[in-house]
Amino acid sequence: MPRRTATMLASTLMLIALLCAGVLIKVPYSEMSPGPTVNTLGDHGGEPVLQISGHKTYPTTGHLNMTTVRVTSADYNMNIAEAVYGWMAHDNIVVPHDTLYPDGKTEQQSSQENAEEFSQSQESAKVAALRELDLPVKSQVVVSTVFKNSPAEGKLHAGDVIKKVDGKPVKEMTDVAELVTQHKPGQDVVFSLVPVKEAAAAEKAGKEPTRTEDVKITTEKAKDGRAIVGIQAGTDHTFPFTIDIKLADVGGPSAGLMFALGIVDKLTPKDLTGGNFVAGTGTIEDNGKVGPIGGIGMKTVGARAKGAEYFLTPKENCATAAKDVPDGLTLVKVDTIDDAVDSLDAIRKGDTADLPQCTVKK
Repeated sequence: MPRRTATMLASTLMLIALLCAGVLIKVPYSEMSPGPTVNTLGDHGGEPVLQISGHKTYPTTGHLNMTTVRVTSADYNMNIAEAVYGWMAHDNIVVPHDTLYPDGKTEQQSSQENAEEFSQSQESAKVAALRELDLPVKSQVVVSTVFKNSPAEGKLHAGDVIKKVDGKPVKEMTDVAELVTQHKPGQDVVFSLVPVKEAAAAEKAGKEPTRTEDVKITTEKAKDGRAIVGIQAGTDHTFPFTIDIKLADVGGPSAGLMFALGIVDKLTPKDLTGGNFVAGTGTIEDNGKVGPIGGIGMKTVGARAKGAEYFLTPKENCATAAKDVPDGLTLVKVDTIDDAVDSLDAIRKGDTADLPQCTVKK
């Protein structure tokens, strides 16, 4: 066989071998890419995303889009060729599989966790929005979860309203852990509470519960040495009117800010956006504090592709987002819901010269 032919044949066989290896050899990576973006002021799946009854609402214009990131599933096995393509693609990010699914988390477990975070973000968005408008929100600390085989099992129940611990008033859910951990393992702690059935009956009747009962629980030692009783405290809110958020197939806490702004817009006469296309992201706390999220680069790309001109960006994500800003998109830095509302006022008025923009750290 002529040398040239042999060389070409060997090169072809090597190329085929490399292509086969690229397809057949699996690597422990996952991929993130821009996901759907939905206008919280509009409709999705044939019905309004935000549905408010029992309070006057006002017309809105423009967009306040929440943004998402699409990720490969937990059981998806990426091959070398896909990983290389993802690394080269501008709009995708390839990350270690454990980054998205730590400790061997399954697809079902991840979906459940995301659904719970999404539900909690909706509640916090409602609270933050109403407090921004000085509308009353009743909040109380409750037993969220009772862990199996814990000292609290059978003594406390999900939904019980915690009024005091060892006679000290409980105002925030973090107060519960702080008061319990003041004990040493094996010591008793006393919960003063309204049982869940009585609390529900009082709420239905529109009255305050009049009776509390004391429950004594002996603490046990946690792995880190702290005294615990085996519960997770939470916060239950009662709103003065009904706010429903209708958005399926979305998970995680990162839409909180945009839901809160959508609610504010619908409950105030002034049009927050002035017809502009604004997108954004960020978790939201009950007090209006905006928190960072993951996949910021994917979200800015997805938002701009849909037509967004401004992107409300959590303060802690600003430096990363500013490293690669899609053309035509202005990144607006926000740390609280107040910041976001102020920036929307400026955008509506066309006074954007002094907008707090994200910049790259030097």
